[in-house]
Amino acid sequence: MSFSAADHRWMALALQLAERGLWTTSPNPRVGCVLVRDGVVVGEGWHEKAGEPHAEVHALRAAGEQARGATAYVTLEPCSHHGRTPPCAEALIGAGVSRVVAAMSDPNPLVAGKGLSLLQAAGIGTACGLLEHEARELNIGFVARMTRGRPWLRLKAAASLDGKTALNNGLSQWITGPAARRDGQRWRARACAVLTGIGTVRDDDPQLNVRDFPTPRQPLRVVVDSQLETPVNARILHGGPVLVAGAVDDAAKMAALQAAGAEVLVLPNAAGKVELKDLLAELGRRGINEVHAEAGFKLNGSLLREDLVDELLLYLAPCLLGHAASGLFNLPELASLDGKRLLAVRDLRQIGEDIRLIARFR
Repeated sequence: MSFSAADHRWMALALQLAERGLWTTSPNPRVGCVLVRDGVVVGEGWHEKAGEPHAEVHALRAAGEQARGATAYVTLEPCSHHGRTPPCAEALIGAGVSRVVAAMSDPNPLVAGKGLSLLQAAGIGTACGLLEHEARELNIGFVARMTRGRPWLRLKAAASLDGKTALNNGLSQWITGPAARRDGQRWRARACAVLTGIGTVRDDDPQLNVRDFPTPRQPLRVVVDSQLETPVNARILHGGPVLVAGAVDDAAKMAALQAAGAEVLVLPNAAGKVELKDLLAELGRRGINEVHAEAGFKLNGSLLREDLVDELLLYLAPCLLGHAASGLFNLPELASLDGKRLLAVRDLRQIGEDIRLIARFR
């Protein structure tokens, strides 16, 4: 299907609007909508928060009567089902739009083409697939959750140029500079959950909340703690919701953590550790789209070994810490280079004095 230069222009604007919901829409997708009539924008909107009107409704309200005969450019197929809000496809039909262009079909099985079909049945022209890649990237966590039942997991780490994250005595603050740390806060803010391990909690006593970046919500903090050893005075237990995932059904430890404000989930595997795959599936059931992992050597390695990492977010500082310092990932030794894990670098840039690298497995 061919799209005009004007189609591209208006869909690009819709994507810019959708991006405004980057930190607020969870568990819903980030969606933008632009209504154009006779080459002029008559209404625009974006989805801001779950339970509030969708992008199409905001745009239709802004356009009023001028929506009749307009083309709607929307970054995700309009919904056709009754959720917290009425179906957007019906709202577009009622407003009398003549054409709807969607960037991508909705991966939600409740929609999945039904929204476009509803529009077509009402005699409205439809097209789908314009700037689909950009729309999919904007909602990569929502797509992951809808299509495979678990969130998108982005593993963030800061290291020296020789790949070391901490000294042998545990000291790790700060390897990277303030600009890189602020950038890391932005990525933390867009996630629905921040995942870490008991080793990090014990060694660093982090809060793992969003600071230095304005956000209307704090992500859920999740601690992988097989033996339920999280201290009840740990800073992570304060300042927002916390889930401790353990592998032992110890009533006393569970009660102590619950009294400190944490929810405790017991998900053991055969080795007596937390079953990470089941933990991520549970987060998916709770509407978590993106997980931001900030953990240590051991948990990082476990996530990688179990193929649960979708993306690496690495900050590399221009320094060397030496061979005795702690590495990035606890991975088994390779006997041959044929076993190396190949990555595709998606972004590489300098942040302050540090290098930021974003990569995905091929």
